[in-house]
Amino acid sequence: MEQEFLDLLGKVKREGIDNLINFIKKTDFFKAPASTRFHGSREGGLLEHSLKVYEILKYKIENCVIDIDVPEESIILIALLHDICKANFYKVDYRNAKNELGVWEKVPYYTVDDTIPYGHGEKSVMMITEYIKLTPEEKYAIRWHMGFTEPKEQYTTIGIAYTKYPLALLVHEADLEATYFYDT
Repeated sequence: MEQEFLDLLGKVKREGIDNLINFIKKTDFFKAPASTRFHGSREGGLLEHSLKVYEILKYKIENCVIDIDVPEESIILIALLHDICKANFYKVDYRNAKNELGVWEKVPYYTVDDTIPYGHGEKSVMMITEYIKLTPEEKYAIRWHMGFTEPKEQYTTIGIAYTKYPLALLVHEADLEATYFYDT
């Protein structure tokens, strides 16, 4: 899967993409979980989730009821990097739990170690734009991919963003589908 991810990202021909890829390789992105205990809460879960979002987003764009004209490299960037903020975000800790024999033992679990507390979607946009330029549509799609799981005070803004950039809504849907349909 790591090679598939790198091959896809290698199709992007923007200034700075090599530096972004090198940055990703230096992080735990390929081994990180997608969450602490929900979807993809296992080693490599973030990579699996990102690739599944790409697959679903590509399908949704091709089969959308309205025409979504977006370059392939935008689909790649948005889908694969929407959760780049989760690189170097989780750490393994230990807690006591009973095993199947009823004996207490230390078991590993993921916990959050957020050294860059800048939000979620906005943090991913920030991290990417340190290396490459994103179009406004790409920024909005990544920023608002969490949709209505954002605080309710953001709902009007999210609605405006989805009206202005329908791709952003498709990214949110693809993220939800990858999460809930595939447990990635």
